[in-house]
Amino acid sequence: MMPTDVLSLVTAVIAISAVLIAWFVIDLGTVTMARYRASFTERAHFQAQEFFLFIDPRKLFVANLAIMALGGILVWVVTGAAVLAVPIFLALGLLPRWLYSVLRARRLERFEQQLPDALMMISGALRAGLGLSSALGQLVAETAPPISQEFGLMLREQRMGVTLEQSLGNLSRRIPTPSTTLTVSAMRIASETGGGLAETLERTAHTVRSRLQLEGKIRALTAQGKLQAWVVGALPLLLMGVLNKMEPEAMAHLWHTREGWATLVVIAIFEILGIHVIRRIVAIDV
Repeated sequence: MMPTDVLSLVTAVIAISAVLIAWFVIDLGTVTMARYRASFTERAHFQAQEFFLFIDPRKLFVANLAIMALGGILVWVVTGAAVLAVPIFLALGLLPRWLYSVLRARRLERFEQQLPDALMMISGALRAGLGLSSALGQLVAETAPPISQEFGLMLREQRMGVTLEQSLGNLSRRIPTPSTTLTVSAMRIASETGGGLAETLERTAHTVRSRLQLEGKIRALTAQGKLQAWVVGALPLLLMGVLNKMEPEAMAHLWHTREGWATLVVIAIFEILGIHVIRRIVAIDV
């Protein structure tokens, strides 16, 4: 047997080591959380401004943490498997980025849908004898977001002394779509060459409208392929749910064993790859 003093020394060393390891883990976690919070709030602040939303990014950070914790706890309570709760907890951390990308894509699509009518409105105002600033003001007053927001910001920039060239460049950076690039290029060329801006905007509106009609036809033709991607991706999940209700003892091996976890990982990988391949096939860029 170990002497009492040696046993006490070993216990003290183990205790000190445990305290140091705990301090290191806590310090590392604190630093990592601080960096994540700074990155999240900075990105959320920029993204909220892009949508003309003035929300405190710190509140969004707290809401994101609450959703992550709630999602992880619900999965753990329902399945009883912590190995599933942890990935769900981490995956919910990507929810704000996914939500932002979806909302931004919808906003850009909405802007492009409004653009032809907006260009025709500006062209009509110019033909009626109004200046470009007055035409933009009329457009902002009579249209709905997001096009009223973007052209309103462009108008405010010009009132603060920003040149038309710079405000058009800012608009193109905020709305990086082919239709916006075409519109900005046409307005720049018309202003530099002294051509008729009203006629240029009218021709641009017809071009953009024709392009949007072609994209609509392509989306209608590829809608069935996209639906098949979601159906094929949902079938294995639905089948696992049905089998879990019918044969819970047999399916328990899938949820509570290492072999089952490995099988779930393989299923998830093939699910993601299959949906990605199908969506790439039906994604036709005009």
